[in-house]
Amino acid sequence: MEAQMRWVAIYKKELRSYFASPLAYIIAFVFIAIVGVWWFFWDFQRFVIISMQAAQNPYYAEALNVNEIVIRNLFGNLALVMLFGLPLLTMRLFAEEKKTGTYELLFTLPLRDWETLLGKFLACWTVFLLMLVLTAVYPITMALLTNPEPMPILVGYLGIMLLGGAFISFGIFISSLTENQIIAAFGTYGLLLVLLAMGWSSSFVGPSLAEVLKDLNIFNHLQSFLKGVVDTRDVVFYLLFSYFFLFLTLRSLESRRWRG
Repeated sequence: MEAQMRWVAIYKKELRSYFASPLAYIIAFVFIAIVGVWWFFWDFQRFVIISMQAAQNPYYAEALNVNEIVIRNLFGNLALVMLFGLPLLTMRLFAEEKKTGTYELLFTLPLRDWETLLGKFLACWTVFLLMLVLTAVYPITMALLTNPEPMPILVGYLGIMLLGGAFISFGIFISSLTENQIIAAFGTYGLLLVLLAMGWSSSFVGPSLAEVLKDLNIFNHLQSFLKGVVDTRDVVFYLLFSYFFLFLTLRSLESRRWRG
């Protein structure tokens, strides 16, 4: 119980830090504005046009699937915006502590490294989940106006939640390596782009290596979720990815103790 309360204290502290800063609100506003005002309503307009054409031509009626035209694109666009937005949420978690000098204070508190890390990770993930809750207005709007299948929507959100956890764990690790928040943000963003590029480069290598690169591409594992299918291989990949980089972050924190 005492250990639980220790990480909860870190969790609450980090949440207060997020909501005391305008950065979280700015990221949330941009997140919602780009995904909803721009992409969602553009796809919705396209769906309306196809619906009008379907009323005149049965050929278009066969392609009239709101999940394919609107909802699937919504989650794909969410993933793209997350690539830019989440590094801004994770950049401060350890880099700011180092910059302000409070990083050393963490080691004087009766806290284990994993308790500190768990509190910070869950706080950042909570902020991200709150941003996702705000996006629920878009599928709800679709449900009021059309008849989308609910399961692909729920599965899509599951995939986005797992992808967000993977992004955050990776960003925390990069933040633990530097005291410069800008370096932490761009380092996370740049390396995530490298993981994305692995899938693109798979067509230029041999079949065996191509399969490895596709498996390492963090975005490829989202595709089954976008189709409304929960593939346990993709779930395990995201969980192992998050665990691996949280483990590396712990090693980074421990090395700080050794160096004194």
